[in-house]
Amino acid sequence: MSDAVSGLPTIALLVALLAVAYHPLGAWMARVFTDTRHWRVERLVYRVVRVEPDSQQGWRAYATSVMAFSVVGIVALFALVVAQTHLPLRQGAAGMGLTTAVNTAISFVTNTNWQSYAGEVGATPVLQTLGLTVQNFVSAAVGLAVAVALIRALTRQAGHDLGNFWVDFVRGVVRVLLPLSFVAAVVLLAGGVVQNLSNPATVTGPSGAHQVIRGGLVASQEAIKELGTNGGGYFNANSAHPFENPNAVTSLLEVFLLLVVPFALTRTYGLMVGDRRQGWALGGFAATLWGAGVALTTWAEAHASSAVTGSMEGKEQRFGVWASTLFAASTTSTSTGAVNSMHESFSPLGGGVVLTNMVLGEVSPGGVGSGLYGIVVIALISVFVAGLMVGRTPEYLGKTIGRQEMTCAALYVLVMPVLVLVFAGLSLAVPGPRSAMLASGPHGLTEVLYAYASAANNNGSAFAGLGADTPWYNLTLGACMLLGRFVPLLLVLRLAGLLAEQHPRPATAGTMPTHTPLFVGLLTGIAVIVAGLTFFPALALGPVAEALS
Repeated sequence: MSDAVSGLPTIALLVALLAVAYHPLGAWMARVFTDTRHWRVERLVYRVVRVEPDSQQGWRAYATSVMAFSVVGIVALFALVVAQTHLPLRQGAAGMGLTTAVNTAISFVTNTNWQSYAGEVGATPVLQTLGLTVQNFVSAAVGLAVAVALIRALTRQAGHDLGNFWVDFVRGVVRVLLPLSFVAAVVLLAGGVVQNLSNPATVTGPSGAHQVIRGGLVASQEAIKELGTNGGGYFNANSAHPFENPNAVTSLLEVFLLLVVPFALTRTYGLMVGDRRQGWALGGFAATLWGAGVALTTWAEAHASSAVTGSMEGKEQRFGVWASTLFAASTTSTSTGAVNSMHESFSPLGGGVVLTNMVLGEVSPGGVGSGLYGIVVIALISVFVAGLMVGRTPEYLGKTIGRQEMTCAALYVLVMPVLVLVFAGLSLAVPGPRSAMLASGPHGLTEVLYAYASAANNNGSAFAGLGADTPWYNLTLGACMLLGRFVPLLLVLRLAGLLAEQHPRPATAGTMPTHTPLFVGLLTGIAVIVAGLTFFPALALGPVAEALS
């Protein structure tokens, strides 16, 4: 009961903070991506990379820029991972094997931040700061840029241009992520998160055992890891580690950081398309799913073992059940992947809910940029379904949703389930990967499903019960991350190109309104039905079967 007494006000305070930030942050991002002027520091970047900032790109050029930048990022980060133990400030870090290095490079460039290594042992401070933290900024900015390109496509008057990727990318880093991260890092530092480059200290415990205590530039990485919906962690215990997340206040702040940009982007969307009600509708859809996820996860864990204390297995005493489930539901709703408790030890239904959050496609509200364009794709499918039901040509914001548009949207929806189910099936069928499961039966199935759902949705959280640092899992999870990030991204840009080429159709009495509570309900139903039809058999054999047993 005492946990609930503190938990309910905590959730209320979080919602209030998000509501306060929603208007100014959403409006600021709309101004950032519609501004015709370039800051001096931005012009300097354009000169260095030899980009003409006032030039425009069609969808092919925009996609080529995204892919070229990402490929270079993977190669450069892989080289840094391999070379880290030969660089200064090694501080006793063991480094990584070859397949782990490949997995790590792909993971951070795709905004997944899946970690097959122990954070403070596998990565040196140089890699953590110059490699992983930098990718936390740029991978989030890539998703943000693609979302902005899709918004522009909905407002174009029969054109081909989607903007300029390099301008959108630089502005996302310089004007949005860097200033917000600076403020967040200072607040986290004040809350007790460490920020130093001191050598590891060896201490002697009460029993006489020796323990190595490591520090690092943690506050700066923690801020952007949450704000950019990246995930991962400086330490192996992630946001359950007291150096990353010392107390209930910092835990609430970190949940706020991972939700604030995805939710505020729905206001940015409404302002950029010229109808704020459209942004409210998408925001209402995301809030409905997020609220349901928080409520169900909390209920499952609060009633798992004891009506008084709930299930405290795998949870920090300084957080309790409610703060742990709030973090878990939020991190799996936003493709963040940071955790302040171990999802492996959640009740079957609690673990099933956080898994379901991911297989919904992470649109509640999803990652920075990727969540918004995922919601828009679901909106297009909903309009198409509604048009079929009433026998009208479907349209969204004046743009006709025809065969080519629906092909892109349908393929977008299918990519993630195919990756998850195929790779999970192979891992369960092959004896070697199957031996990495620390549990058998339904719980073991949930471990494997969770791993591939996390990778294909660029989430990065883990059930922590799967020995995934093997060549098979490193390479197959890496393939899931690559395909799960870039195939949908390319489909979104192709969809943006198709929408940009259309002449907008004027609204008539027969036009379906897409800003009403009725449409929000339709949108929610479509998202749940699509995920349910795809994943219900797997969920029934995993968390549902475990709960019933």
